[in-house]
Amino acid sequence: MKFKAPAFLLALALTAPLALAAHADSPALPSAATADQATTSKLVYGLLSDSRYAYRPRALDTATSKDVFKRYLEALDGSKQFFTQADVTRFAPFEANIATAIRGGELEPAFQVFAVYKQRVGERVAYARKLLKQEFDFSTQDRFEYDRKDVPWAASDAELDELWRKSVKNDWLRLKLAGKPAAEIRKTLDKRYATLEKSVNELKGEDVFQFFLNSYTSAVDPHTDYFTPRTAENFNQAMSLSLEGIGAQLQRQDDMVVIREIIAGGPAAVNGTLKPGDRIVGVGQGKSGPLEDVIGWRIDDVVAKIRGKKDTQVRLEFIPAEEGVDGKHHTLVLTRQKVRLAEQAAKGETLTIPGKDGEPARKVGVIKLPTFYQDFEGRRRNAADYASATRDVAKLLAGFKADKLDGVVLDLRNNGGGSLDEAIELTGLFIEQGPVVQVRESGGRVTVNSDRSAAVAWDGPMAVLINRGSASASEIFAGAIQDYGRGLVIGETTFGKGTVQNIVDLDRWPSGETQRFGQVKLTIAQFFRVSGSSTQHKGVVPDLAFPASVDASEYGESTYDNALPWTRIAAVPHTQYGNFGPLLPKLETRHAARIAADKEFQWWNEDVAQFRAEAAKKYVSLNEGERRAEREKQDAQRKQRQAIRKELGLDLDPLADDSNDDGLTGNERDIVKDAAREKAAEKRPDPLLRESASILADAVNLLEADRPLSAQVLPQSTAVGRWAD
Repeated sequence: MKFKAPAFLLALALTAPLALAAHADSPALPSAATADQATTSKLVYGLLSDSRYAYRPRALDTATSKDVFKRYLEALDGSKQFFTQADVTRFAPFEANIATAIRGGELEPAFQVFAVYKQRVGERVAYARKLLKQEFDFSTQDRFEYDRKDVPWAASDAELDELWRKSVKNDWLRLKLAGKPAAEIRKTLDKRYATLEKSVNELKGEDVFQFFLNSYTSAVDPHTDYFTPRTAENFNQAMSLSLEGIGAQLQRQDDMVVIREIIAGGPAAVNGTLKPGDRIVGVGQGKSGPLEDVIGWRIDDVVAKIRGKKDTQVRLEFIPAEEGVDGKHHTLVLTRQKVRLAEQAAKGETLTIPGKDGEPARKVGVIKLPTFYQDFEGRRRNAADYASATRDVAKLLAGFKADKLDGVVLDLRNNGGGSLDEAIELTGLFIEQGPVVQVRESGGRVTVNSDRSAAVAWDGPMAVLINRGSASASEIFAGAIQDYGRGLVIGETTFGKGTVQNIVDLDRWPSGETQRFGQVKLTIAQFFRVSGSSTQHKGVVPDLAFPASVDASEYGESTYDNALPWTRIAAVPHTQYGNFGPLLPKLETRHAARIAADKEFQWWNEDVAQFRAEAAKKYVSLNEGERRAEREKQDAQRKQRQAIRKELGLDLDPLADDSNDDGLTGNERDIVKDAAREKAAEKRPDPLLRESASILADAVNLLEADRPLSAQVLPQSTAVGRWAD
């Protein structure tokens, strides 16, 4: 993993929340909620403040109203770059009446606040575009302080003018350092800011409603969310790793929707006509349905037209990438099918760890699991091929077993969780039947969720690799493996999310209603490890720790001001396969000696330290000489590292020739090249994964060579190479 200073992560300092381009002829933003939205507001209030269904319901009193108001302003203007203190003061009557507004579905004030926000965006963008006509002096000691989370609202327009002057200056400098001439910089930034204004102007009433209602849900709990019918559909598709459509990943660029990637196995891939970079300009239904011009549409509106029921047909009008935006239009008819989103599915590979000092080489299987996915609907229907993280991992383990591998590392880095059932069933692949997680409901009742199958898919050596981005279901799995002594847990302390959410379909209450009111992802319980400890706030602490890549004060459950506190309950009896305590000092010694000679690991450590130092600054210099010197230093470091890799015969970094910062935002880059770069990034050297496999290989070698130690560490084991007897 390569880290960059936060300044270089700011692709666009002046961004709006969920800025999505919409139809050019979109109707004006409504000034009030629709009847359905008013009903939805009342239903959500009933769930979160007037029922026992929520794990920690919160009364919609004066304190909560103030909190909702604060969060709504943050949702719109989290960097405090549009509103002034005078605006916020003007909104005070709305703050006082939020409870009444939510309970009664009378949400006009929320739309009025958004109208002011939209006006302020227009004013700020006009000022930013005006600044582009002047020349900037990059020899001063100006600096742009981009972290504005805790600063007060601007006292005046003049104060915002100064903030925007520095932000625009930073945008210009980044492009200048990337080698862009002044005329191109001016054109790029003018277009960028105009797009920002357009995207905000074209947000729909349902977007504003969702912004506001989620300000209420997040005031109750950091993991409770409201989904409109469309966002609910997208969430469920993401969890099921499947959709019904043509099998193409789309991205909006300028006023057109462009194909970023063709998904293997989907109708578009089977047909072979479409390719990355092609622009979709029209969509029709059936073989001969009229084509609707979709230029200027929101990407989610275009996607809604392209997706549809399996075995139905969709007609596309497109411009091939090589013909440019003014090229000839072509048409194509595709039959929609169910498409598996394999990119997020479990993937396996095998690493060979060389032997040393007479020890044998070891082959370690690696399973990368990005999320605990499950096709809930497919499982409910008992479909033979429903998507399941556990099913996919079981297949990979069967292959590893057939290949007689020496151990398995399950890589859960940045796995933010998913299905609770999958976490339990996945744990069951590595243990005999027994408790996996305890779940405490709002009333205090504790349920023990267990693996009920005696079968074990992998009984050999194993390790779990985690980091700060591993959360929820990842923590259930890693915590159970640790509590059972079933394997080593390696990496960083996890996120610390110890709560359980359930999807509540709001359409189930008003009889006969379908797809009108959306869904709520609601916190209904807190989970505890079989040891009785909660992962809430504290997370899962690894047996062997790598340097922390991000500070706990910056990222994790502990950063939420209304997260549940840590607590514990009684432990439940469970098998103790192993106790790695006596082995850890030996593993630590070997680990320290190895990374002292491991260039990639050292470089990763250096990058982490640099990233954290830059993050602590919370500002970026606007002096060209200083920034150019930083850039040249980073370029030289990157080239030097690649030269050392070649000299030592190490795997090369496929991105070593890329500059650190091109100054562009995601939708300004060449989509085909950007997608290719994203794919290449997956092949970058990964010293943490290789070191985790080496640690597991060390454990295998040490335990096989020292039977008394093995008997102490694995008291349940009766055979070499088996850790789950």
